[in-house]
Amino acid sequence: MTNELVDLAIFSGRTYPAFTKAICAHLGMKPGEADIFEFANENIFVRYQENIRSRDVFLVQPFFPPVSTSILELLIMIDAARRASAGRITAVIPYYAYGRSDKKDQPRVPISARLLANLIETAGADRVLTMNLHAGQIQGFFNIPLDELNALFPVSTYYEGKDMGNYTVVSTDVGGEKLARDMAVRLDLPIAIVEKRRLGNTGSTEALNVIGDVEGRNALLVDDEIDTAGTMVQAVNILREKGAGEILVAGYHAILSGPAVDRLRDANVHEIVVTDTVPLPPEKRLPNMHV
Repeated sequence: MTNELVDLAIFSGRTYPAFTKAICAHLGMKPGEADIFEFANENIFVRYQENIRSRDVFLVQPFFPPVSTSILELLIMIDAARRASAGRITAVIPYYAYGRSDKKDQPRVPISARLLANLIETAGADRVLTMNLHAGQIQGFFNIPLDELNALFPVSTYYEGKDMGNYTVVSTDVGGEKLARDMAVRLDLPIAIVEKRRLGNTGSTEALNVIGDVEGRNALLVDDEIDTAGTMVQAVNILREKGAGEILVAGYHAILSGPAVDRLRDANVHEIVVTDTVPLPPEKRLPNMHV
């Protein structure tokens, strides 16, 4: 182990320890040891089992269900590391929840993404490392450095090895246009956009039209996350109505809440590509899914 790694300590919360183990295996080191559990009254307890004084500490925890527990657990881990005199504390959050609550777009609603940033700072984090925020402006909610990694590069590299000549990259909505355009530039493909409208506070949307030519072409649908898959499946349906052929789906964060797995199975797309930023148990892995 190099001298640089001697002062490095990587700890996992309980949400996704396999991800932390994979990171450590890549670096040729072992995850740090810590006791993390809940008392009978559901209060969370954290105690580091090794000396972290003056060390560069990374705490890994995606905000994945149960979301409130994963958030609070990370905050307590940060506080415990600060009180143990860690030299620098980096919160590694592969998936940052509350990304859609990034602005006050209705009366009497919170900006939860900003509140979450404040909590992480107050707990004592010195830096945040995350991947593909739902809204880019969340970077500005932090007064500490934030590094946002982009799944575009590994995902586009995967497609570069395939015959994509007759494909159009399609954004599931206008808000995701930059995400799709970046993919289209990487693959040197045309772009189209599904126009939709959101129906109140239900989280439901309605696909209205496709901006761009997809008739007679295959489609690569790109979105930053697949939650209930309602938006994605509506996009698949309207693409078929407009004459698209084979459809591929790329979703960077595979949240797959509620009916998502059944919807994706019934959509009968050719392939679904996701990353491993959140846990993906066997029951959520479809035969046509590539992680």
